[in-house]
Amino acid sequence: MNAVVACFGNVLKADDGVGPAVAHALHEEGLPDGVRVMEVGIGGIHLLQELMRAPADVLLIVDAVDLGRPAGSVVVQRPEVLDVNKLPVHQRRDQLCDMHLATPAKTMTFALGMGVLPPTTLVVGVQTTDTSEPRVGLSEVTARTVPVVVSEVLRLLAQHAPAPLP
Repeated sequence: MNAVVACFGNVLKADDGVGPAVAHALHEEGLPDGVRVMEVGIGGIHLLQELMRAPADVLLIVDAVDLGRPAGSVVVQRPEVLDVNKLPVHQRRDQLCDMHLATPAKTMTFALGMGVLPPTTLVVGVQTTDTSEPRVGLSEVTARTVPVVVSEVLRLLAQHAPAPLP
């Protein structure tokens, strides 16, 4: 298996820190060989650099989402990634201008443009309650979701693992 689990989030903004909490929990689990877990924080450029350094077949992005669902819901989505290679040059600059504080969407767009976005890319989103309050620590409902997300990540890794050779 050659997979990256990239956990986005800002630990200084309450539930937005769910990604880093999942990264810590995953590091405590026994992960399959070839799985790299990254606590990306808010710097998506680190994920892009990792994919350029060591390409992956599977990318799972863990992040807080706001999809209007009940707090604590876990959603797996195949993201629609903007292909900047299909844009005129002047529009590419607008899409790729600043990677220092890149969101997962911007990071995936840049990775696709650089030819390093893995063929299997999924977002594991956690519907959170509070991502704007400057506070360290997850809400109770989001903290209870962390083990659920870990289980879902492990399930997805098993599902997308290459079949053993005969």
